[in-house]
Amino acid sequence: MDDHRPNLYSPPLARPQELTESNGLAIGAHPIADRQPALAPIDAVAGDQAPPRRGVRRGPASALAALAAVAAKFFAAIKALLIALPNLKLLATAGTALVSVAAYALFFGWPLAALFVALLFIHEIGHVIQLRREGLHASAPMFVPFLGAFIAARSLGEDAAAEARVGLAGPILGSLGAGAVALAGSLLHSPLLLAAAYLGFLINLFNLIPVTPLDGGRAVAAMWPWMWFAGFGILIALLITDSNPILLLIVIIAGFDLYRRWRERTRGGEAVRAYYAVSPGGRTLIGATYIALLVLLVLGMGATHVLFAEGHSFSSL
Repeated sequence: MDDHRPNLYSPPLARPQELTESNGLAIGAHPIADRQPALAPIDAVAGDQAPPRRGVRRGPASALAALAAVAAKFFAAIKALLIALPNLKLLATAGTALVSVAAYALFFGWPLAALFVALLFIHEIGHVIQLRREGLHASAPMFVPFLGAFIAARSLGEDAAAEARVGLAGPILGSLGAGAVALAGSLLHSPLLLAAAYLGFLINLFNLIPVTPLDGGRAVAAMWPWMWFAGFGILIALLITDSNPILLLIVIIAGFDLYRRWRERTRGGEAVRAYYAVSPGGRTLIGATYIALLVLLVLGMGATHVLFAEGHSFSSL
């Protein structure tokens, strides 16, 4: 699924001390002024009394200087955060991926879970690559246990054809990744790799169900948007045969998105009609790609289905 992201810790309280420093200025007892001199000043010995010491007054200029210092520190911190932002995105992707691996490991074991998450990552990278080819920026992939992964983007393209290309790019690259794992599994006679390839084919096939926000829904938006209702019916049928709470959540999300997009399409103005206006050649190419993916993924699942791998049964998949 593709549609479309720091905790603050309070430092421990400092123990009260005789001197507290703020911005380099001592507040409280003055370490020099409050200390009596060992010898009287020369003027005092001579009988001339020294003038009394007066406190230093901080005028508006001092306050502005302090405010400027605080602002400089703030903007320096913001700059450091912006410089570190790519690393933070990488950490977020890696962190959510590790959480997903741990969740899937409860059912598949660690090796298969890691391979499965890697195939999900390849699928999402397909979307990222196509978005950049369309001249659009995409977020780093984020993983959600049992819901797959997603990327965020402000737009999926200037029209339905671009949206379809972005939507199909994930299953295309994801299927190639699963195919490479399947080939390695066949050559090495590895049930583990074959099981991982099967799961990769399965998740890409599921994403081609023609309803938004799944990839298949984005593909048929450029061909026959009415197929969104057929895709939603497929989800309902799957939910009836397998009362899975994750599937129920997907059905709810798809239902709201279907209502929103169909209402937008039927009540929109000229801009909406222009968005869904796709040339006959574009429709043909998108449709052929979509159907070819469906056929190849079904064949791939049939060639890689194993009943047992890494101590886990896959007979029910």
